[in-house]
Amino acid sequence: MFKSIADDFRYAWNRPNNGLQRIIIINVFVFVLINLTQLFGGESVGNFVLYNIILPTKFEQVILKPWTIVTSFYAHEGFGHIFWNMIFLYWFGKLIFEYLGNTKLINIYVLGGLAGSASVLILFNLIPRFAELSGGYALGASAAVFAVSTAAAALLPDYSFHLFFIGPVKIKYIVAVQVFLALIGLKGHTFAAEVAHLAGAFLGYIYIVQMQKGRDLGGWLNSLGTFLKSFFVKQPNIKVSYKRQNAKKASKKPVSKGQSSATQDEIDAILDKINASGYESLTKEEKQKLFNAGEN
Repeated sequence: MFKSIADDFRYAWNRPNNGLQRIIIINVFVFVLINLTQLFGGESVGNFVLYNIILPTKFEQVILKPWTIVTSFYAHEGFGHIFWNMIFLYWFGKLIFEYLGNTKLINIYVLGGLAGSASVLILFNLIPRFAELSGGYALGASAAVFAVSTAAAALLPDYSFHLFFIGPVKIKYIVAVQVFLALIGLKGHTFAAEVAHLAGAFLGYIYIVQMQKGRDLGGWLNSLGTFLKSFFVKQPNIKVSYKRQNAKKASKKPVSKGQSSATQDEIDAILDKINASGYESLTKEEKQKLFNAGEN
């Protein structure tokens, strides 16, 4: 049984272009790790694991555990917390993946999580009113999920989800309710969490606005990922040789429609067409251009 489950997870992890699945798997793994160590490892072991994953609100503690700036937005303790975060991530993440591709989905999630972590640290260390309350911890993927959902709404505001007992609802209204509830929460005891949620939502919106202007806020993440991957993935030594005559012939071959690329103006026009008439209104060539842009 356990071997079968492990094989299923291994298959899901190794599939190509599976950033959404990997994010969910990491969140589930960390959730299980935290709860199992608390259940079977005793208080000392459970706390050791937990406190090395979640984000301290004091700068001096973060300096000693800088990785928690990232690990904290993959960590949950309560089942309801991770369940709803992963549901919303799956719904909106599928849209981002379909229209923008695997890489941009990962970028939005990570940048949203970083925005949430940064907002908590700024709140409890640089604002005198809250500095005296510093000493707690932050965890959860909510800021990252807010970034993904808001990015999807900014990209495809009139796309509809079919909700139980309600029917089709445009995602711009779903996200508007999310943001409104976060704003209301600012006056309660969840103030810090709501600030992180709003920071994630703002990041998701800005990401799409900048992308439509031809700027990729996640470009540095792509470069960092490539750099880190170079330490673990051995690059094959390939010797390329060719004849000048063959190279000239190859350069004259026409590019097929399936291989066509698009300028930023063309991508913007395609996105405008989606907003006006939906994804199904695109031609096959337009869909291919959008897919190619998402993979770049």
